[in-house]
Amino acid sequence: MSRRSPEETPPGRIPHDLPLCELAEPATIRLISTAYIDEPALAPLADDADALDFLADIEALTSIRQDAEMPLPSGLRRAELLSDAHGYGWSYVNAAFCYTRPGGNRFNGPERGAWYAAWGDAAGETARAEVGYHLTRELENVGVYDNVTDYRELLAGFIGPFVDLRASGAQPWLEPNPVVGHPAGQALARELRAAGASGLVYPSQRRAGGLCLAAFRPNLVQNIRQGATWRFVWNGTPVPEVTRL
Repeated sequence: MSRRSPEETPPGRIPHDLPLCELAEPATIRLISTAYIDEPALAPLADDADALDFLADIEALTSIRQDAEMPLPSGLRRAELLSDAHGYGWSYVNAAFCYTRPGGNRFNGPERGAWYAAWGDAAGETARAEVGYHLTRELENVGVYDNVTDYRELLAGFIGPFVDLRASGAQPWLEPNPVVGHPAGQALARELRAAGASGLVYPSQRRAGGLCLAAFRPNLVQNIRQGATWRFVWNGTPVPEVTRL
């Protein structure tokens, strides 16, 4: 996915005097359920990636499915969303910003999504720890630890200045308990977006030593491609068995 360079954070004071870091990560990892992976319908007709892109362009001329619009939450402008001209993965990026949880996540409220990913050393382990934690919470809410879900890695690159929370200490926005951490993180994210920040990097609260990022704008997510597939199995306990398929 080749696009213009991310917008620079404009000059001025970043809220809470938080530092910036220049991020250059070619292969951050985000996990999404394979239920949402749209395998290319024309793949059997293509000999290579270039041929598949050519056939996809032809299909797009008449495909109602590709023209379908996603729901637009109140804090997102349709002009911010990507189109198929941005290359593979554009619809996955849009979905991350359009489909939000009722209570939001750590650095986004229900009015606007964000792109979350793991990066740095053992990024895959961090991504699996984060996903495992959140799905386990959902199973806990229904009181049944009986579930099988497959997840696919989406790899993406990021270049540019991000607000750096790695040395911010025991701040409310990094509180592991979502009841405390998420409202504080959402308030911080609103301040940072208002100041023009692209996003932030922060220590994972689900894997010691892991690193995560949250990107605030769709056009920051570059060069989407698929990675490994992982199966999470809960067999009556809150600790899933995770295997690579």
